[in-house]
Amino acid sequence: MNMPLHVLWVGGKAAGLPANGFGPFEVRLCGGLDQAARALGEGPVAAVVLHAADAAAAQAILHWSALSQAVLYSAVLVLAADPQPEWALKLIDLGVQDVLPAADAEAVARSLRLAVQRKHIERSVRRAHATDLATGLPNHAQLLEHMSHLLALREREPAPMALLVLRIEGLATTEAALGSEAANILRRKVAVRLRAGLRASDVVASIGGDVFAVLLAWMDAPAAGLRVASKLVQSLQQSFSVAGQERAVAVSAGVSQYPEHGRSADELLQRALAQATQTTAVGRAGLAAFVERGPGSAANDEGPDTVT
Repeated sequence: MNMPLHVLWVGGKAAGLPANGFGPFEVRLCGGLDQAARALGEGPVAAVVLHAADAAAAQAILHWSALSQAVLYSAVLVLAADPQPEWALKLIDLGVQDVLPAADAEAVARSLRLAVQRKHIERSVRRAHATDLATGLPNHAQLLEHMSHLLALREREPAPMALLVLRIEGLATTEAALGSEAANILRRKVAVRLRAGLRASDVVASIGGDVFAVLLAWMDAPAAGLRVASKLVQSLQQSFSVAGQERAVAVSAGVSQYPEHGRSADELLQRALAQATQTTAVGRAGLAAFVERGPGSAANDEGPDTVT
């Protein structure tokens, strides 16, 4: 018999998913998106079903801060009474596997099983390509592989290391105002500024459309992870020049440290990603006052732990 698929069901009334050839399923109910974000912070699930009961719920899903975390590890399906094409296509662009009209349990079960299978294939394909083509940075799979090798070394030669996750807000508004290519340019400029603010030994990776990770493989003290995260967030508060306009981003950061927060790459990434998702983003205020100043000193250089 197939192992049960663990499904996080958010909003609406969960269908009684049949234990047929597409199952079995173990369904966990969540009353809303905030509760679902906390559940995802506990660990990945095979599938997430998001129910959009009305237009307001549909927009909430589109702007859900934990969506990038959900699509990274899970097959995400959205159910809506009347899915509008433009909205559905935006969700697919963000990594959602399928958008379906409210359907019977048999149809939902079939779609869930197929979406999970497609997710497995997608992750296998991503593992075969180690670089994010848009930024030139290592991707999610390469980051995990690098971390796994480093963690094996740390088990033999203990030393502090940290993983930072930075979630970027402002790409979608730039795309809406200036187009998709402008949003891609902004994303690349964020990547360049992150890279410029770190030492050569630090690793910057792109692990999602609006999510970056920074691996601090060598630290003089455990507190350095928080200090570097603070400096990187501050560096991104300066606006970016895109298509002749000043654009700004907001940033939320999460930090996980070895060995306090985990001994595996997945554990450390899950913790930092969950923290970044649940933290209020900082920035995008007073945009007219920001001026591009170029890269500063490396955030992992020696300096005060407190950023003013």
